[in-house]
Amino acid sequence: MCLALPGKIVSIDGDTASVDFGGVVKQANITMVEPNIGDWVVVHAGFAIETMDEEEARRTLDLWNEVLAHDETDIR
Repeated sequence: MCLALPGKIVSIDGDTASVDFGGVVKQANITMVEPNIGDWVVVHAGFAIETMDEEEARRTLDLWNEVLAHDETDIR
C-alpha cells in the first residue's frame, strides 16, 4: 500500500525541498508543484504532488493519527 502524507517545507534547494513530517525531515522532489518555504505539500513516493493549506493538512494528520491509535486487530 502506498500513502501520500502532508508535510511542511522547511527549505528548498533547486528542485528538492526538505519536508518536515512531524519531526522527521525528508527530501522531496518539488518539480510538480511551486511551493514556498512554510507551505504544506502532499508527498507521495518522494514527490510533492499537491500543495494544501495548513488547516487541511492538520485535519488530514488528525485523521491519520486516529487510524494509528486503533489496534490493528480492530481493523477488519
